[in-house]
Amino acid sequence: MEPIPDVVQNKARAVGAGTWLDELPALLATLAERWGLTVGRPYPDATEAFVAPAECADGTPAVLKVLVPRHHAAADDEITVLRLVAGDGCVRLLRDDAEQGALLLERLGPSMHDLGLPFATRIDLLCDVAARVWRPAPDAGLTGGADKAAALAEGIEERWASLDRPCSVQARDHALRCAERRRVAHDPNRAMLLHGDVHQWNTLRDGDGFTLIDPDGLLAEPEYDLGVMLREDPVEIGRDGPRRWAEHLAARTGLDPVAIEEWGVVERVSTGLLGTEIGLEPFAAQMLALADELAAEPPPVS
Repeated sequence: MEPIPDVVQNKARAVGAGTWLDELPALLATLAERWGLTVGRPYPDATEAFVAPAECADGTPAVLKVLVPRHHAAADDEITVLRLVAGDGCVRLLRDDAEQGALLLERLGPSMHDLGLPFATRIDLLCDVAARVWRPAPDAGLTGGADKAAALAEGIEERWASLDRPCSVQARDHALRCAERRRVAHDPNRAMLLHGDVHQWNTLRDGDGFTLIDPDGLLAEPEYDLGVMLREDPVEIGRDGPRRWAEHLAARTGLDPVAIEEWGVVERVSTGLLGTEIGLEPFAAQMLALADELAAEPPPVS
């Protein structure tokens, strides 16, 4: 078996799933036999799962994904989203084993990142493909926006302390204030089914368009998905970018620019801290550096 990417190994050990790494070859062999697969070399840019190209017995190209054990609940959520959208905006689900955290997915083309599209082009394409997923799904059993905001705040506080303060106190507090405002603002009547992790690595070429992979699944205000987009590409966005692009996305969708910007603040710090923990560099350091800049003189958001 080919080596598992370092970031996936780090993530498994960080959540106490070191034995999963030892048992993974046997699990992959079992899935390959049960589903009639030939499994290839794992993709090197995975972060939370073993992900590799596969070929079905009938020659159909596919992708096998096996999540790190602590994320098996995330597999349930991902399966729920993929079944609800049925290929509209997200990759098609071919087979699944939620107990093992395993999904067999259709194989798509290269990621938006690999295509090297300019930021202004990417952000509009990301916005449009994310909006295809948004729909009412009140009985889906997914995490709500208020709980998501609370969980992000808790993770920020814990990681900031355990990692010996990799960003400023001001950046941490700015993110916590924004998370609290989004928690209080949650309205179940506005909550939609969201992808939850929209960025250029999760957006693949599909014919003439693009399709999302790896949905987290969430029932929240759709501004959350747009905020996630603004945590990415911190070097390209720069100090003046988050507000400007929040307003751009709000004009494109009719949504609230303040909510978009606040979710971006929260996600930038949360993901920067998580990336620091698992060695996702230089992206984590870049996210936190921008968070520090923005928090030094935070723009008024209310």
